[in-house]
Amino acid sequence: MSASTSLRVGLIQTRTPATHAAALAHVAPLVRQAIAEGAQFVLTPECSNVLQRDRSKLLPTLTALEDDPVVNGLREIAAETGTWIDIGSALVRREDGKAANRQVVIDPTGAIVATYDKLHMFDVDLPTGETARESATYTPGDAAVVVDTPLARFGLTICYDMRFPALHRALALAGATVLTAPAAFTRPTGEAHWDVLLRARAIETGSFVIAAAQGGFHEDGRGTWGRSIVVGPWGEIIAKLDHDEPGVLMADLDLPAALSARAAIPVLRNARPFVGP
Repeated sequence: MSASTSLRVGLIQTRTPATHAAALAHVAPLVRQAIAEGAQFVLTPECSNVLQRDRSKLLPTLTALEDDPVVNGLREIAAETGTWIDIGSALVRREDGKAANRQVVIDPTGAIVATYDKLHMFDVDLPTGETARESATYTPGDAAVVVDTPLARFGLTICYDMRFPALHRALALAGATVLTAPAAFTRPTGEAHWDVLLRARAIETGSFVIAAAQGGFHEDGRGTWGRSIVVGPWGEIIAKLDHDEPGVLMADLDLPAALSARAAIPVLRNARPFVGP
């Protein structure tokens, strides 16, 4: 692959602690490791700045995006190393005082060039008895986001979004060839659905899907699936961590492969409107 058509990505798998200071100390060395291994674009998981499911403990610690210590720490690394860093999500306080689950794209100067607030809230009752009500804590976003960079055009999603194909189709129709899927997937749903959902979204859109994950058992008692993965536009698994421990996953993306997949099976072009049942 030539330099003009390839992209080296570094996916960070974390077990984010329950405080911002500990979270930065945890994630920063992994980001630096990925950059040292040649990553041009680094993606961290959902909840990279703090992971705490007790609302009474979490909400008082949240700050505005521009004041978040993990966001600012990673902005400094981006500027120091001249690297694109995508914070898969930071839990931050909105201007109206409510909370947001927000993806943050940082350019090689350390500037924030795009943000995306998670659209779909994880409000579920799992067969295992585990429940989640993300909407009780966070205000959902209302817009899809595509980010143009000199590396590629990225479409942003977060975790539960991967169950909603229409969002991914819209991103691909807007020209995104690399779709981000940072996550803090539960262990029951991860074991059942993680690989197949990500491969399906790649196949349906002819896109690369890069999914950096939280993994293991956290301070707040939750368990997350890990198994960070990179999927190609033909649905092939390009790289994967087969564990839930913190680490770095590197992959080289042959960017023209997305256009080739879309030309071979042009589902984006062939879809037709229809009358509902």
